Amino acid sequence: MKAKHPLKKMIRYKTGYLMMAPFFLLFFLFTVLPVVISMGLSFTNFNMLEWPKFCGWDNYLKLFLDDDIFIIALKNTLIFAVITGPLSYLMCLFFAWIINEFSGKLRAFLTLIFYAPSISGNAFMVWSLIITGDRYGYLNGILLKLGLINSPILWMKTEKYIMPILIVVQLWLSLGTGFLTFIAGLQTIDRSLFEAAAIDGVKNRWQELWYVTLPSMKPQLMFGAVMQITTSFAVADISIQLAGNPSINYAGATIVTHLMDYGSGIRYEMGYASAIATILFLLMIGTNKLVQKILRRVGS
Repeated sequence: MKAKHPLKKMIRYKTGYLMMAPFFLLFFLFTVLPVVISMGLSFTNFNMLEWPKFCGWDNYLKLFLDDDIFIIALKNTLIFAVITGPLSYLMCLFFAWIINEFSGKLRAFLTLIFYAPSISGNAFMVWSLIITGDRYGYLNGILLKLGLINSPILWMKTEKYIMPILIVVQLWLSLGTGFLTFIAGLQTIDRSLFEAAAIDGVKNRWQELWYVTLPSMKPQLMFGAVMQITTSFAVADISIQLAGNPSINYAGATIVTHLMDYGSGIRYEMGYASAIATILFLLMIGTNKLVQKILRRVGS
């Protein structure tokens, strides 16, 4: 059968396309177009006061050959993403699976408790109190009382402690949109599938999880993976709020903090900042493709 011409399909389903048009227009104007423009600017010298001047691959060569801080930020971001990405994803799935076993108001209450840190505006204030570098900080106070340390530790002024603390804070904040998506996905699974699986020989909850629950949640698993990957690569606020920008010996620097350094403040080197943003974009796209390939095999 000969495939229909795209224009004829659009005419036939014009009502649906008209309904989607506002979203696609906004998506194009505020997502696709800025990304394309940013990629184009990455090949220029642009200070926002003068017209962009084409410089070829100079920005990218400078990034990888001359910018030592970017290399540190890239390493920190990869470490951060490799640890927090999978861990936070598994945490979201595990806690959603456990909470889904409860019913009614108790499930709603537990969902709120686990989700609250990710939307709390006081999250950084809480951790600032915990890791304050004097004896009044909760962590120092506990360790001093237990006799594990003799003097208060300047947690966010000591290079070796910065990244581990940021990772812990990020994991604490990670039960966000992905977590709610998994809760919703678990609620929509047809219960008759579990009865059919039991007849086919599924004997315990772990087999139910692998052969029934996860295959039935592939769209939610995919969406959750995208959200967790984006969050783990785009970390910046917790580093700036807790470790400062710049942090001690750039121990808490990430690609996004480096991008903010060049794209705002007194630099306004927008061409160079666009090159940094392009590298981050490609990292996210590549990682998402890899994770999607892995998730397609779940339960298959």
